[in-house]
Amino acid sequence: MSRIGKLPVPVEDGVNVTVQDKTIAVEGKLGKIDFNFRPEIDVEYDAESKQIKVTRQDDERLSKALHGVTRALISNMVEGVTKGFEKRLEIVGVGYLAAVDGNTLQLRVGFANEVHMPIPEGLTVTCPDQTHVSIKGVDKQLVGQFAAAARSVRKPEPYKGKGIRYEGEQIRKKDGKASAK
Repeated sequence: MSRIGKLPVPVEDGVNVTVQDKTIAVEGKLGKIDFNFRPEIDVEYDAESKQIKVTRQDDERLSKALHGVTRALISNMVEGVTKGFEKRLEIVGVGYLAAVDGNTLQLRVGFANEVHMPIPEGLTVTCPDQTHVSIKGVDKQLVGQFAAAARSVRKPEPYKGKGIRYEGEQIRKKDGKASAK
């Protein structure tokens, strides 16, 4: 039995869970998320104990692998609609800055032109100041994917550390060229 998969997912008050066929929908104060799970997995919602139980139909290798993953994804859905997820980026470099214009994130990070990134539906992107970007949403994967895409526009370089990084991320610095003797 999967150590993670066998644990029930606790559901807080104010969260509505519906399971139909092979789809689970979780709705809370921050939004709604749907997830289609694989046919090898069964999901049951017990309204009395306010818990979601994930079980597998057999002990095949694929079923074992999907068991824990499905439970973790459903747990992230419940957490997303109650608390939400947030990733923060910081921009380091002279003249590097970010701004939000409508549903577009604009990045000036040393290229000849600004980089315009359309903000996906379901995400809230704000810039508290010109060198910080905050990405919030209910879908953990979407938040992380957009943050990674924004970071990949100009990854931090190892000599001066200029670029876009996650807040609190440590960049390993390298020494420059050794002087000739």
